[in-house]
Amino acid sequence: MKFISFNVNGIRAALGKGVLDYFKESKADFICIQETKAQPEQIDIDLPGYYKYINSAEKKGYSGTMILAKKEPMSVDVTGFDNEGRTVCLEYDDFYLIDNYVPNAQDELARIDYRLEWEEKRRKYMVKLDKKKPVIMCGDLNVAHNEIDLKNPKSNAGHAGFSDEEREAFNKLLKSGFLDSYRTLYPEKVEYSWWSYRFHAREKNVGWRIDYFIVSERLMPKVKDVVIRTDVFGSDHCPVELNIKL
Repeated sequence: MKFISFNVNGIRAALGKGVLDYFKESKADFICIQETKAQPEQIDIDLPGYYKYINSAEKKGYSGTMILAKKEPMSVDVTGFDNEGRTVCLEYDDFYLIDNYVPNAQDELARIDYRLEWEEKRRKYMVKLDKKKPVIMCGDLNVAHNEIDLKNPKSNAGHAGFSDEEREAFNKLLKSGFLDSYRTLYPEKVEYSWWSYRFHAREKNVGWRIDYFIVSERLMPKVKDVVIRTDVFGSDHCPVELNIKL
């Protein structure tokens, strides 16, 4: 099965930049989208054969998650952990699929307390689900886990996305029975999934790996590959693809 995770930084803008062609060509079983920045009635995707599950923020033009799925789930949970539309969870016979857009800690870590509270709620939620059946969680997690995951770790130490607090929260999640599928497969590979729009960062490949597929430990033997699609444009992020035998 093929899963895609993609922060589109505005679904309406991304669709105007050719992202729909990528979705169609991918023939993915699941397409998990973050930062839709749209209400349900504003999202018009011409993609036959997919069920659409949307969680929009109360604040218009902000945040938002969505999953496009070829198979109808047993249950859908979009309650999330706030009113910012950051989570969609689908339940299937053999696994749960969670699409996450984790809050940014912001400049000077202005929102770090909220971020850590959100992460702890998410971690407990995943642990609870994992006791029933394996979990696949993906999305823009807004953290570079280790120095290998960003171009300039020294200058970014302590800043949003690479603070000790955020990295430790990520460690805590992994210690709760989950694995970073990409890094498990590729311990030393250097690739990024997000680049600032400033200073020609993408052109120079000055980026961060902040988009992930996190899987229950017992699912890892079924993971065939995780691919960071740096060749796909339309956002300041690029998609990440998970191929897994379920």
